[in-house]
Amino acid sequence: MSVTQLNSSHAIEALYVDHHVWLRGWLNRRLNNSFEASDLAQDTFIRIMTAPTAAGLLPEHGLLREPRAYLATVARRLLINHLRRQSLEQAYLDALASMPEQTAPSPEQQLILLEILQEIDTMLANLSCKVRAVFVLSQIEGLTYAAIAAELNIGERSVKRYMAQAMTECILLAP
Repeated sequence: MSVTQLNSSHAIEALYVDHHVWLRGWLNRRLNNSFEASDLAQDTFIRIMTAPTAAGLLPEHGLLREPRAYLATVARRLLINHLRRQSLEQAYLDALASMPEQTAPSPEQQLILLEILQEIDTMLANLSCKVRAVFVLSQIEGLTYAAIAAELNIGERSVKRYMAQAMTECILLAP
């Protein structure tokens, strides 16, 4: 382990020891669920530790000017993703509940479908607003490029460019 990695490891450890309880409370106030808050607090520190720039993330002396603001920013992003996944899962479960029992997918199929929906949601979340709107109108709503252009008040060339960006993102995220 290099000196930089060792310093970074100690800095992250100090950050955890000094602020973990605070972060868990901060998350619990937003979620009103101590178990989920604990999980997201752990995920926050894991995200910090596994970041590609973790070795250079914290100053060499291990002190951040605003450690709680930094932790809250990382945790807020994880919280938003968590809440979006929960919302998506609830919408999916509501749709399943409205299906006749004989046509409902098996529990294994339900889990696979939910994972696919979450992957699609992640991909869509990574797109800009315009690109996402064009993609959804084309692929979900089935609109033509001309209809999308009229709907969004943009040119057809822009629609084609946005679709190309969306498809590129889909290809890059495919396993």
